[in-house]
Amino acid sequence: MTRAPAKPRKRRAAAGPSVALALGGGGARGLAHIPALEALDELGVRPKALAGASMGAVVGAAYAAGISGRDLRAHVRAMARAPGEAVARLMRARAGSLFGIFAGGLNNPMLLDGEILLEEFWPAGVPDSFDKLTLPLIVVATDFHGRCETALSAGALASAVAGSMAIPTLVKPVTRDGLTLIDGGVANPLPFDHLFGKADIVVALDVIGEPSTAKGEAPSSFEAMFGAAQIMQRAIANRTIALKPPDILIRPQIEAFRVLDFFRAEQILAAGDSAKDALKRALAARLEAAT
Repeated sequence: MTRAPAKPRKRRAAAGPSVALALGGGGARGLAHIPALEALDELGVRPKALAGASMGAVVGAAYAAGISGRDLRAHVRAMARAPGEAVARLMRARAGSLFGIFAGGLNNPMLLDGEILLEEFWPAGVPDSFDKLTLPLIVVATDFHGRCETALSAGALASAVAGSMAIPTLVKPVTRDGLTLIDGGVANPLPFDHLFGKADIVVALDVIGEPSTAKGEAPSSFEAMFGAAQIMQRAIANRTIALKPPDILIRPQIEAFRVLDFFRAEQILAAGDSAKDALKRALAARLEAAT
């Protein structure tokens, strides 16, 4: 089945100070990036560069392809309103099968192939290579064997983004250019540092989520695994921000949502809407002050 249509739009070049945008990782919480992209469109701001990790790379690649924030919202809402079709697409993206367990193959029959997953869920209009994008894009993934982050900005687009979103146990690693790539959030969940020197104003959208003060029962093994990753990503992002913060840092209130809450897309978009206004005010003020 083909992807749901979404017509690419050209963005006019912005006058005055240039802006670069970093989209952080956070699983389903990354859908909150979309209202922020709408804010840029409404302000008439065309980013000079984008950087994304994990879900931020998925959304950022679609936006860099020329698909507006408004069209991305419509695409996500259409997917969320057809959960049966979404599940069917997930099943088509499986990297293995139930038979694989008994044949000595993959241990996880629900492990997903990231490139097929993107083919199933990306809107139409996302090209096959970086050089066909309408905006420069840096995709941050983690080099598993090198134990470090790697920035990708040329060559095949889908394999780079699939590597950046290869969450361990959920999406299989990607082999590319001799590297084994896993989730970019493991090494750099908020990659705004790749944008310094590329624009006058660097904006970072952080959807990792803040710590919870609620007391409750011990988490399940599954919840503990993703919770541990979130704790790690928050520590990495906080250290990066402390070394040299972005010019504008936006943190939507998305703590109530889990990494895999994609079927709560409407609520996540609504949470992002509150941060949308904050971004518009902050960015408009910086642009005005610089002119």
